[in-house]
Amino acid sequence: ILASILSLIIYWLIRDRYRVRNLDGKHVFITGCDTGLGNSLAKWLDKRGFCVIAACATEKGGQELQSCTSLSLKTVNLNLVDSNSIARAVMFVTEQTADKGLFGLVSNAEGTAPVAPTDWLTIEDFHSVMDGNLLGLIEITLKLLPLLKKAEGRVVNLINAKGLMAFVGGGYSLSKWGMEAFSDMLRIEMEHFGVKVSIVEHGFFKAGEVNSDITENYLFKLWNRMTPEMRDSYGEKYF
Repeated sequence: ILASILSLIIYWLIRDRYRVRNLDGKHVFITGCDTGLGNSLAKWLDKRGFCVIAACATEKGGQELQSCTSLSLKTVNLNLVDSNSIARAVMFVTEQTADKGLFGLVSNAEGTAPVAPTDWLTIEDFHSVMDGNLLGLIEITLKLLPLLKKAEGRVVNLINAKGLMAFVGGGYSLSKWGMEAFSDMLRIEMEHFGVKVSIVEHGFFKAGEVNSDITENYLFKLWNRMTPEMRDSYGEKYF
């Protein structure tokens, strides 16, 4: 038992010391880089020497990121609920990577999620989350797979661990479980091409102050659009 434990410790120490070499020309495409984890990761990988392509939802986000990074970092606008926007971003990545292929795809972007009992929501509320958090991620991954296979690269899907607990109604948890399933299937299928697929289930990050007014205003909006009969069935005390 002691020998097994010692062997495992040695294995993990060796594994943790491993670093990617020859970073020159290795392109990494990251979504959701306006703020938060995607923004920090883009800056960190840029300092390490990777050729970072950062997808931002707004032009302001892209400009602010470029102002504090090297000239090799490129930005592109991306709206994951718009297939045309996804196609333009894929074309940009293809042009930037030339014949080298894509070394890494990091999917980090996620849309806002209505926080309310399922009974208060409509199918449109589910679409507003699922279209960006899950279907948009799948679409851009599928379109970038040829570049990833060319470079024998890797896909890293960042999944907020709170989405793996069904503690609130709506599409948020559904989208996270869907990301897990998609990643697991893709990992098995891409092994044949030398492409690695990883899931990073992260916790909470202090990426700015949480504005509880937004959540509260959304709750009021949902409450007020319900029929009087529906509101009576829950009651003011529940609300």
